[in-house]
This record gives sequence, C-alpha cells and structure tokens, in this order.
Amino acid sequence: MSTETQPISKNEQDAQSGASKAPSDADQQRADASAEKTEKKPPKPPKKSLFERIEAFVSRLSTRNKFWNRVCSMIWLPYAYRSGITMSGDENTYRATLPFRRFNKNWYNAMAGAALLGNSEIAGGNYVFSVCGGDYTVVCKHLEYKFLRPCHGPAEYRMTPLDDIHALVESGEEFNIAIRMDIVQVLVPMSEQRLKEEVEDAGTSAPKPKRVGRCTATFHVTPKAHHKAKKQRGTQNA
Repeated sequence: MSTETQPISKNEQDAQSGASKAPSDADQQRADASAEKTEKKPPKPPKKSLFERIEAFVSRLSTRNKFWNRVCSMIWLPYAYRSGITMSGDENTYRATLPFRRFNKNWYNAMAGAALLGNSEIAGGNYVFSVCGGDYTVVCKHLEYKFLRPCHGPAEYRMTPLDDIHALVESGEEFNIAIRMDIVQVLVPMSEQRLKEEVEDAGTSAPKPKRVGRCTATFHVTPKAHHKAKKQRGTQNA
C-alpha cells in the first residue's frame, strides 16, 4: 500500500516557520532579562564616620552666610579673619570684598600688595569650595598676580572660572580648575574725588571702579572619598 504526501501550501509553510521562530524570540527576551538581573550594580558609597559627617556639616555651614563664614575663619583661617575679607554672590556671580583697614595697608597708606596677593588665594579657594561642597578638598597649585595700580580703598575680587566647574564636579573625579579674578577698587565717598582724577573717563559725572590687579589661580580639587580609599590601600599594603 502506497502513501501519498500532500503538498504543503505557502501559508502553512509561513505558519510553521513563524512557530519555529517564536520560541527563539522568547528565549532571547528571557536571556536579555536574565542579563539585566545579573548585571553588576554600582557599589554603594562607604559609610561616613562621625568625624567626616561633622566636617561636612561645618563645611556647608561656612558657606551659608557671612556670619558663619566669619566664625569658621576665626578658627581655621586666622589670616582671612584678621584681613576681614567677606564673600557674597548668587548663582551667576561670586565676589569677595577686602576692607581698607590698617591690617591690610602698607607704609604709603595704600592696600598692601601682600594683602591683595594672599587674599586672592582665599577668595578663589572659597569660590571653588562653595561650588564643590564639603566632600572635596581644594588646594592652590599655581597663583599668578599682576599689579596694575595702587589701591586706595576696599578691593573687590570678581571671579570667573575658565572651565565649566559644575560639569567637572558632576563627573565625581579629581580635576584642576583655573579661576580668573579681576580686582577692582570699590567706590566709597572718601575716595570718589581721588578716583575722578585717575579714571580714564574723568569728564563723566559718575566715576567707574578702576581695576588695580588681575590674578589667575589654579586649584586642584579632589573628592575626600579618594583620599580615604588611598589611605585604605596603603594600610592594606602595609
């Protein structure tokens, strides 16, 4: 007895091929799901010690307002406290003002060059620290100051970062940041008459602040977690 095979239509062939492909697609989906589950999760940051939490709190407190900045300067930055430099600014601008007091003057009753130079590091460092926060250490690597003319009144430091400091902080890595500072003499009633004789547009009714110096400072910023990890590696190697 002979058997005859019935020819398979094209639709039946497509259905069979589709049925054969369906399990492979499902298997691929299951494989992708299992791969996502087995993917390594990022390690959790190490838990901070009590000292580290207190240090971070004090760091945030020092940048909150002028009062706490002065209190913290009195303890950890005695030179900045004696000079009387104060910080001010908002999201777009950041300025530091150095008062015209006896501690900052020289023999010729002008702002001392050492006071302008030394406080430029403090002004730039405070700006970087206010952006980075208490989880970073800020160290000045290079400082270049150009004296333009004598300063016979309060000096104001106007900061401009030369790189996108916010993007560098978001990266979470250590980095170098250069800050350009224009130092100008603040206009006060006692110095307006003298300034009218020195500014370029002396014929106008209102004198403009004159720039007394220009400074470029480079700071190295490192997350404190990097210091802690490096210290732990050294302890393990020992």
